[in-house]
Amino acid sequence: MAVRKFKPVTPGQRNKVISAFDDITCKVPTKSLLTPLKKSGGRNNQGKMTVRYIGGGHKRMYRIIDFLRDKDECTATVMTIEYDPNRSARIALVQYEDGVKKYIIAPNGLKVGQVIASGSGVAPEVGNTLPLSEIPLGTLIHNIELHPGQGAAMARSAGTFAQLAAREGNHAILRLPSGETRMVLVTCRATVGTVSNPDHNLESHGKAGRNRWLGRRPRNRGVVMNPVDHPMGGGEGRASGGHPRSRKGMPAKGYKTRNPKRASNKFIIERRKK
Repeated sequence: MAVRKFKPVTPGQRNKVISAFDDITCKVPTKSLLTPLKKSGGRNNQGKMTVRYIGGGHKRMYRIIDFLRDKDECTATVMTIEYDPNRSARIALVQYEDGVKKYIIAPNGLKVGQVIASGSGVAPEVGNTLPLSEIPLGTLIHNIELHPGQGAAMARSAGTFAQLAAREGNHAILRLPSGETRMVLVTCRATVGTVSNPDHNLESHGKAGRNRWLGRRPRNRGVVMNPVDHPMGGGEGRASGGHPRSRKGMPAKGYKTRNPKRASNKFIIERRKK
């Protein structure tokens, strides 16, 4: 996978870097695995704006992704590698031996025609999903469950992976993409390999219009507002704005928002690096 850099023939192409899409094998998604995706514009069910700077954007259909990977009785063959507008990673269409088709998050290096499997007793190869108790130590994994049967919750975006560091009793110790080290039950499942599209972080939009296609409206800084609109607003000239904080007054830098009594704290061995 690679990226395309453009010559500055037009102002919009200056600094523009996008994916080369050379890993995509099919441009038309499978109709039975699509569902409509309604835009909220940042409004809740009462029509009130609860999230600002959201609106517009290109129309999308949601691709139904199989995060559970619980079809253990038969293997699946990779049919296509496709683009998904709703996520940074690529998705793969797989067809099981009984004819059922599903979308999965495509691991890096997955090829069309490759056979993958899931369940206990499966070989720990790229694309296969199995319990953490059966994955060799040091293996790079993604699509990790937090609770058995929940479905993949961690390491799902482009280029991410976690590492299985150790096993202690009923728990596996994982080194997560954020740098956090935490314990997860060994009965939870994970997929072997890293997530596809690792060059996603090299992309650059090049122009403001591409942000609008994604449904992101221009964002106003707090320091340029009036005191009635933001805690950092007001002042004569270009005032610094005081302590960085949100519009509701929540401190922005160094302030811990996690509940110290949260039940899952006991599973976190080492916090993410600041």
